[in-house]
Formats: sequence, structure tokens, C-alpha cells
Amino acid sequence: MDQWAPHVTVACVIERDGKYLMVEERDKFSGKLVFNQPAGHLEDGESITEAALRETLEETGWHVELTGVLCVALHRAPTNNNTYFRTTFLATPLQRDEGARIDPDIHAIHWLDYEEILANSARMRSPIALAVIERHRRGTFYPLDLIHST
Repeated sequence: MDQWAPHVTVACVIERDGKYLMVEERDKFSGKLVFNQPAGHLEDGESITEAALRETLEETGWHVELTGVLCVALHRAPTNNNTYFRTTFLATPLQRDEGARIDPDIHAIHWLDYEEILANSARMRSPIALAVIERHRRGTFYPLDLIHST
């Protein structure tokens, strides 16, 4: 008998000079190009903070510093009926690694302002992508020590 378990994912909201670092990727289920924050799945043996840093580097080539927790969310994706448990971090960009190998699923990397994100809101991978930007704009976040790993 299979036991149900959500997919554990992480993401980072990274803002610089009024623009947000977003990735454009092909949705595996619909085939459409969608926007999302740098995000991905937790791997065995890593902490969620390590996963957030790794996924951001793999998807954008940016090294970032995590500065807070924006949101913990549960989302059932209508495209595949999977449930995702996502922790979204707030991060500051530090340095772009020009030699980084970007995940082949990433079509493009963009720095978008809020108006550009709103204009593309129908192309967000999930409703969480826009919701966490809204939280950031309201100044809603929690300290990193909210996260505890053993």
C-alpha cells in the first residue's frame, strides 16, 4: 500500500533595484512556458536552506544569501494532482557565476519589475509565485531562525 506524501519544494524571492529574479521554464504537463521563482525539490540529505541555495544556483547561476522566510504553503497542482509543500525564502543576490551550468529545463532568466510580473500573472507556474511577491511587497516575512534542522 502506497503512503501519501507531499512533494517538498523550496523557492527564493530575490529582489534587486525593484526587479525580481524569475525563471521561465517549460511546464512538463502543459508544455507551456511559465514563470516562477528559482525553485525545486528537496533532495535526500539536504536541509531546506541548502536546497534553496542549490536550486537558485542551478536555475539562475546566482549565488544568494537567504535573509528570511516569506511563506510556507501547501498547493495541489491541477495539472498533475500532486500536492506540494513549498517553503519560500527571501534572498539577496550576491554574485552571478558566469560559468554556472543552468538547468536544461530553464528557457530564460529574467529580472522583472512588479508590473511585468502582473502582466504575466496568467503564466505563473502556480498561484504561489505571485502571492509570495505580494507578501514581499507588503513587507511580510519571518526571520530565518524560524527554520530548524537537526
